[in-house]
Amino acid sequence: MNAPILVFDSGIGGLTVLRELRTAMPDRRFIYVADDAGFPYGDWEEEPLVARILDLFAELIDTYEPSLAVIACNTASTLVLPQLRARFAIPFVGTVPAIKPATERTRSGLVSVLATPGTVRRVYTRDLVEAFATHCEVRLVGSPELARLAERSLLDSEASGDQELDDAMAAEIAPCFVEAGGQRTDIVVLACTHYPLIANHFRRLAPWPVDWLDPAEAIARRARSLCKPGSGELPEGFDSAHFTGGAPGYQMRRLVRGFGLEVADGAR
Repeated sequence: MNAPILVFDSGIGGLTVLRELRTAMPDRRFIYVADDAGFPYGDWEEEPLVARILDLFAELIDTYEPSLAVIACNTASTLVLPQLRARFAIPFVGTVPAIKPATERTRSGLVSVLATPGTVRRVYTRDLVEAFATHCEVRLVGSPELARLAERSLLDSEASGDQELDDAMAAEIAPCFVEAGGQRTDIVVLACTHYPLIANHFRRLAPWPVDWLDPAEAIARRARSLCKPGSGELPEGFDSAHFTGGAPGYQMRRLVRGFGLEVADGAR
């Protein structure tokens, strides 16, 4: 049987990446780990967050023996990927802002990157802008609230149609929209895996249409390229979800089951 692929995020945003991974590798088993006890990562200082993620992976790799790990989180990837690759023998696929493809597609030359404050602060992110976007104007927008709003909109049954929630989301995405020299922003890079989960809200609330760029498909292609061919022997049952904060509530269980995941008994 194939060793599983580990998909890691601070919360449920990585489910968007998991969906594409399954499409790319239908003969693989996946273990989804949500570090909800540490969510949101954007609030952390760098040094303690690095230590937390390294400690978590030491335990996760020892427990599940994955063939590959996908870090489905921009904040973690831009911060700790080099340390993970140096410490552990398995391949790691990270999630970093899709600045290069955005600058290749833009027609107006105005691109925004919608991220967490942590991702915006990273030297890695600014190096991507420096390397690939010298011919464009890139606005980095670090939203302190959108990841929380995404989880609320998905898990709170009363959030649907909530005007207060709509107003909060609209305020968070508003800085992405720039008008300059007769041009308008035409691409917004979704640089947090939580954001594609609420992209329909963004489309509805945006002041004008833009291309919301989700890197999940590219991440899945990269992961597939690093995997050996599967055996095709996929056992019956569900892939599993594990939460560092303990057993999740009913709404969370229902959500992850919609992504073909069963919450593991006694999950961390």
